Amino acid sequence: MLDFAIFAVTFVIILVGAVLYLYPSSRRASGIPGLNPADEKDGNLQDIVNRGSLHDFLVSLHQEFGSVASFWFGGQPVVSLGSVKQLQQHINPNQATDSFETMLKSLLSYQSGMGGGANETMLRKKVYESAINNTLKNNFPLVVKVVDELVGKWKSFPDAQHTPLCAHLLGLAMKTVTQLALGDRFRDDTEVISFRKNHDAIWSEIGKGYLDGSLEKSSSRKGHYEKALAEMESVLLSVAKERKAQKKHMVFVDTLLQSSLTERQIMEDCMVFTLAGSVITANLCIWALHFLSTSEEVQDKLYQELKDVLGSDPVSLDKIPQLSSPHSGP
Repeated sequence: MLDFAIFAVTFVIILVGAVLYLYPSSRRASGIPGLNPADEKDGNLQDIVNRGSLHDFLVSLHQEFGSVASFWFGGQPVVSLGSVKQLQQHINPNQATDSFETMLKSLLSYQSGMGGGANETMLRKKVYESAINNTLKNNFPLVVKVVDELVGKWKSFPDAQHTPLCAHLLGLAMKTVTQLALGDRFRDDTEVISFRKNHDAIWSEIGKGYLDGSLEKSSSRKGHYEKALAEMESVLLSVAKERKAQKKHMVFVDTLLQSSLTERQIMEDCMVFTLAGSVITANLCIWALHFLSTSEEVQDKLYQELKDVLGSDPVSLDKIPQLSSPHSGP
């Protein structure tokens, strides 16, 4: 996987100004400027909670210590990169494991992919790369269609009407990610709505309840979280069973089903892919549109480039590499 997760996380972190990388243990990560652990067990988790969010914590961290700074996530030292230049220098395309995936699976109490050797992790990475490539190749028109539907909806609004951007883009992300990962079952809006209900319950507790320990102190919240997680896992197992019987080869889960992964491993990987992918994709779109809206000059340049590259043709997967990257455009 999680090449898609790595890709999406990378872009989100660029937008908020930091990316997490794990380094060998030391009291301060390899002498890099940063925070000492506030607590021997929890590291700087309480500092993150006090700031209100990981984003706000990272912003303050880089304001104090510069573009490369360290902190402690539990007992693990973490190095955060707060500039695109630093990020480009440290990306390792041969890295077999992804720290974000590891952290999320740990919070979900998942074990698949956590204890295998180097050969196993590299094989899994190749499976995920194949799954992502096949999914995008087979379903890019679907992505364009879902986006066009939302744009058409926006165009129908009166100019003075408020557009709930965050809600709409989270809905767009969930509708797109679930169909790319799990197939046409999620063309049904009722399935997407049910997914979103459970997704929100799980993600909100992962983002806060585990970090500040409040989840364990509330039996009702913990029960709600465990019910949502169980329902989501049941849906993912059901989808995998249906797709296996259909013998289709169109979406992410289909490629996993052709591999040697167990049923449990496939379910867990689909959970991480859809759970994180929806939020990451939505945040990427939200921040991109926000920053785009602040500069008419950038809007004009982007519009002109789209006209030059696409002309009157629709957006296609083969044309995207011809567009300038954000940091190399005119």
